[in-house]
Amino acid sequence: MSIYSQAHICQCLTRISTLRHNATVTITETRRKTGEKFVADVLSLAGGLVEVVGLKPGDVVAISALNSDLYLEWLLAVTYVGGICAPFNYRWSLAEAKSAMEVVRPILLVTDVNSGYWHSKFRVDTISSISWHVLMEHPVELDITANGVPYFPVLTTEMLKKLCVKSQSLNYVWGPDGAAIICFTSGTTGRPKGVTLSHSAFTVQSLAKIAAVGYGENDVYLHTAPLCHIGGLSSALAMLMVGGCHVLIPKFEARLALEAIDQHGVTSLITVPAMLSDMVSVIRTKEAKDSLQSIKKILNGGGSLSAELLKDAIQIFPRSKIVSAYGMTEACSSLTFMTLYDSAKENCDQSLMKGETRPEFHEPRGVCVGKTAPHVELKINSEDVSHAGLILIRGPHMMLGYWGQIPTEKPVPGNGDWFDTGDIGRLDNDGNVWLIGRTNDRIKSGGENVYPEEASTVEAVVSKHPGVAGAVVVGLPDSRFTEIVVACIQPKPTWTWSDYSSKLSAKDDDRCLTSQILQNFCKENNLTGFKVPKYCILWKKPFPLTTTGKLRREQAKSDRALSNKERVLHPTRNFLLFGIKLQFQCSKTTVLGPFLGPMIMV
Repeated sequence: MSIYSQAHICQCLTRISTLRHNATVTITETRRKTGEKFVADVLSLAGGLVEVVGLKPGDVVAISALNSDLYLEWLLAVTYVGGICAPFNYRWSLAEAKSAMEVVRPILLVTDVNSGYWHSKFRVDTISSISWHVLMEHPVELDITANGVPYFPVLTTEMLKKLCVKSQSLNYVWGPDGAAIICFTSGTTGRPKGVTLSHSAFTVQSLAKIAAVGYGENDVYLHTAPLCHIGGLSSALAMLMVGGCHVLIPKFEARLALEAIDQHGVTSLITVPAMLSDMVSVIRTKEAKDSLQSIKKILNGGGSLSAELLKDAIQIFPRSKIVSAYGMTEACSSLTFMTLYDSAKENCDQSLMKGETRPEFHEPRGVCVGKTAPHVELKINSEDVSHAGLILIRGPHMMLGYWGQIPTEKPVPGNGDWFDTGDIGRLDNDGNVWLIGRTNDRIKSGGENVYPEEASTVEAVVSKHPGVAGAVVVGLPDSRFTEIVVACIQPKPTWTWSDYSSKLSAKDDDRCLTSQILQNFCKENNLTGFKVPKYCILWKKPFPLTTTGKLRREQAKSDRALSNKERVLHPTRNFLLFGIKLQFQCSKTTVLGPFLGPMIMV
């Protein structure tokens, strides 16, 4: 097959060099680059990698750095010559980084000053594959020996560009099997894995984002997500494809992001709910403008937006189109898209968010994540697609495999070459996907199934209480019901938490929260009985999240793990929970101690 029919992420360079020749395409702090300069720097760096480092197709280059224009150049330069990029999470510990190094076996390690100390830890005798270390910028004095043991050679990005002798033309090379980037998962289900993604996968993903969000060459795109994660990476490549302008801040900080939006006239960005929440908080403290008119496009991932947060986002970005996406690293990011708000439409239909299209009353509602992108083939592993089942996917967007691992995924019986997402969901009559939860997070209570995203419905109801700042629902083992629904509560600062049982109505306005008050509130808001939390527990610290803002539900569930012994709660008996006297008025129920902590009858 002729190579001119193959996709390559560096095809964007031709468009940038012609259509955006004199236009600004990257802004990093005070440094601006035109399309001409950006493409020239990518090609010079690519030449340096071949001539100095000797990079060959299939060689892996590990990168650990904060966001910058140089990061984009490295992604393109490495893949331009057929190399494979492996973006590392700059937040990783040395042990985590070493583990990833041992998986991908890079020949070159690229770091900025924040991760620069890594090079002194990964000597040749530790990670034998590494021959070179490159500092992305800001060279510092480095001792190339330690106790007589030489470190691998240290270069800088600028040195590699200057050492390139031959001028490069726009003739790129492919890695083996079309592999482009090894992107590590965020680790919601355990140890992060290196997902190998192809040029074709990124190309169809970019086209899907361009169609769903509406990216164009006149967009000014703010990089809020790290380039080491699939969300930030795939959106960056989509914007490179259309030739827009990239505004890069090192990492997300609400105040810094809002300043960049105002200063550079940013028109588009991606978020996770925590980012929007932080920006709302900064604006409410009068530290930023309360309305940013330049923003036209927002793509939200990493979790659903609450109705309250969506309302706040609309107030802050009144001229925007807000799109929600559901996806995963193995699928090169987004699988489905749904428009939550569009300022260009006077009457934006919010029925999907309210669950008005649910076909069956008894079916778990979950969260609507919209319709699949055109390139995605999705089906529900259930006899009736309107009922919940495993979400299976396939298509050109899928990963080539996990780097360095022999395929271990068990095929779904009778489903051929479908990839099991591990998510439970269903399709409604209009073809919308409803996400109900993860297969391994299902709460089975008294013969009824409550899935995590169904739990999010519980969380949404609990969070409507004026005294609740945040809530997470988990399932805990129980001798009678198999599992019980437990809500972890973060009260608002002006509210107090009382650890004794109360029969007060949820409408009583005494700014005090108890389990009974919240249970009453759930019932008064028509929450199905088996979904009402049996217990509500005070949660004093931030909920555990991945670096992409997704909730680590299992980590929340196992927090305060002190004992695996079962404890029996008797009606109206008093207990001590971390020294706090509690009184439960309930039927005899067995609850595991690992979550609630040591309970001592008094």
